[in-house]
Amino acid sequence: MAGIGNIFFGDDGFGPAVARALAADDFPGVKIEDYGIRGLHLAYELASGYDRAFLIDAVPGGAAPGTLYLVDPGSPEHETVPDAHRMDLENVFGFLRVIGGEAPPITLVGCEPAQTDDGIGLSQPVSDAVGPAAELVRRLLSETLTATQCGQKGSTI
Repeated sequence: MAGIGNIFFGDDGFGPAVARALAADDFPGVKIEDYGIRGLHLAYELASGYDRAFLIDAVPGGAAPGTLYLVDPGSPEHETVPDAHRMDLENVFGFLRVIGGEAPPITLVGCEPAQTDDGIGLSQPVSDAVGPAAELVRRLLSETLTATQCGQKGSTI
C-alpha cells in the first residue's frame, strides 16, 4: 500500500495520512509505505514484482470534499508522457513505461480534496475520510489476501 501526496499542500496529504493510519497493521507479505512525492521511487517499486498494489491519493473528481473513490489508474485516459518536474500518478505510470516496467494490478483509493493550497493539515471533510479510507483499504486487502490464500503466497504494496 502506497500513500501518495504532498503534506505541504493541504488535502494532497491524504495519501500519507492514510498510510500512517495503516502503518500499525500487520498483513503478512504486505508493504505499507508513505511515498509522498517520490514518484520515480514508486515507479521502480511498482516494477519490482508485486502481485497487487493499492495506491492512496487525493483525487479531484468534482464530488463533495471527503468523497472516496475507487479508480482504475491504468486506463488509457491516464496515459501521459512523463515530466521529471511533475510527480503525480500519471507521471509514475509514464516512468514505469519508460523503464520498461509492468505494474501489477492496481487499485487507487482516492479522496476528493477540499483544498490543495500551500499549508500543512487536512481540511475537516478530508480528515474525516482518513478512517473510512483506511477501513476500505483493509477490506480490499483482506479480500485480496483471502483470494490468494488458495494459491501461492504473493506480495502486495
